[in-house]
Amino acid sequence: MALQDRSLKQLLLSMAAAQSCDTLLDRLVSGLASQADVALARIWLLRPGDRCGTCALRAECPGHVPCLHLVASAGTRSDGTVSWTGTDGAFQRFPVGRRKIGRLVTEGATRRVDVAEEADWIVDPGWVKEHGVAGFGGTPLEFQGEILGALGVFTRSPFDDERLEWLRLIGDHAAAAIANARAFEKIEQLKAALERENAYLREEVAETHQSSIVGSSERLKSVIEAVEMVAPTGVNVLVSGESGTGKELVARAIHDRSERRGHALVKVNCASVPRELFESEFFGHVKGAFTGAVKDRAGRFSLADGGTLFLDEVGEIPLEMQSKLLRVLQEGEYERVGDERTQRVDVRIVAATNRDLQREIQEGNFREDLYYRLAVFPIEVAPLRERRDDIPALARHFIATTAPKLKRPVLALNREAEAALMSYHWPGNIRELQNVIERALIVSGAGPLRVDLPESGRRTFSPGATTREVWTEEEMKHRERENIVLALTRCAWQVYGSGGAAELLGMKPSTLASRMKKYGIEKPSAFDG
Repeated sequence: MALQDRSLKQLLLSMAAAQSCDTLLDRLVSGLASQADVALARIWLLRPGDRCGTCALRAECPGHVPCLHLVASAGTRSDGTVSWTGTDGAFQRFPVGRRKIGRLVTEGATRRVDVAEEADWIVDPGWVKEHGVAGFGGTPLEFQGEILGALGVFTRSPFDDERLEWLRLIGDHAAAAIANARAFEKIEQLKAALERENAYLREEVAETHQSSIVGSSERLKSVIEAVEMVAPTGVNVLVSGESGTGKELVARAIHDRSERRGHALVKVNCASVPRELFESEFFGHVKGAFTGAVKDRAGRFSLADGGTLFLDEVGEIPLEMQSKLLRVLQEGEYERVGDERTQRVDVRIVAATNRDLQREIQEGNFREDLYYRLAVFPIEVAPLRERRDDIPALARHFIATTAPKLKRPVLALNREAEAALMSYHWPGNIRELQNVIERALIVSGAGPLRVDLPESGRRTFSPGATTREVWTEEEMKHRERENIVLALTRCAWQVYGSGGAAELLGMKPSTLASRMKKYGIEKPSAFDG
């Protein structure tokens, strides 16, 4: 394996140019295997034990801890064909300090083996004889005092001193190139994570500036007064109200009026987080913490440090997770999943719920101590049907903001359309009103504005009337169930996605699914399949 200067230079340059560790390793073994007298070149890297139960060398492994993993292989058979590119087989793992390869990393020295003189070293004499293997050279891959792995080369002529020096030189360059490639990959991962986090925060900032509380009803004025009162204090706030009433807008208003407005407002929709991922979503995780954790991830508390964390649908947080959330609120400390280091964080919590949390406490579904930590200052947002004076202003606002996005003209809110909107019950609240306006703009073309509302939600109501009919809670539930069934029927019982009932009702799919379960609404068999 007496590499010529040009061949060595090309190999070293090729290695140095690789920015991916996999590419680097492939170039290294392929370059070595292309030499005339090389039968096989292989690289093992130190990594955590991953198959201790089935490892062929388990009996020789002293601690079943980090071992040498075969990560790259290339060779040429005696007939000249390329082979041995796989990384499985009997020698895919070597315990540290065991056999020739394992001892390379503990002894830290380059070594050679003459097959003719050390026959007891041969594990597979048939393979050695068939492919004319006469020598072996191995060198540890060490960079700045850290052993990264080992490089082994099987040749068809004995290793001499010159060849061993070449191997040591290649090993030193390989170790530096591996360390550099790993650093580059880490930088790229961090860069990608930072770009994702920045994109999220930019979206949040954009939404903050695009959203506003619209209306002038007495019920809404009381909410705005509460916001103005509590925003500068920094205490935690619990915003309650039905789905679609604008609780997130209240959270944004609190953040915008607080001393934290220069930092991020980060949102977590607790209803959409899988139960097993809550801890990672809140606190983040380190690479390898669980299956699928392929890299470090920052949690929402980290993103919101110095700012505000909006916990939407906080009543959906699993009971076992509530104690960990309580600890952060009390002590300002947490640990990422898989990380023993304690992180400190300064976050204000604004939580929102459409549930009766007092009842959830009585039923054992929500911690009372967490409730009082969250509800230092409670704010209730009234449903749209209880502040009908805001409907015309909201409708005009949605027309003005939505029409340009839909490439439709900004139509006037005529008397007929306004009367229809005022007479509707609005089970989906403001979100439903927004969806109704979007559909109206689409179907109305150049005008006039025509709104389409379910008949079951209409009632006799005069915009100027001072007395209104009052519905009982049971009647409200009945009408809501009736309205959900109507929406599902119109959408062929499609709950999610574009054209689904959730979109039609102006509510989140998870909320609709919860309501269907609550009212015992099941999909008819005729719509199955």
